[in-house]
Amino acid sequence: RHAPLGHHSDLRRLRRAYRRQRRTATLTALGYFVLFLVLSAFAPSLMTGTTAGVPTGLLLAVGQVPVTWLAVALYEATARRRVDPLAGLIRRQAVVDARREAVR
Repeated sequence: RHAPLGHHSDLRRLRRAYRRQRRTATLTALGYFVLFLVLSAFAPSLMTGTTAGVPTGLLLAVGQVPVTWLAVALYEATARRRVDPLAGLIRRQAVVDARREAVR
């Protein structure tokens, strides 16, 4: 017999996995944006320079869109790999616990 669901170690694992998932996606998107802002403020010559005839700052600004998509993809991938299986396990255990309590 396992511990009641409210005290189960799987809930702690689920919270940890979800927290890691949020941090990964947030740091990916915000980290790139902060890098862009820091370069804009402290390296204006780099940002106004050209790369392939296009201002580097514009290339980095447009690059924010794929980086945001990457953050969303990371969020979904970590959800599928780590969070969803744990949530499914806890959901199944909750159903079993509810049935056991109904029988009593």
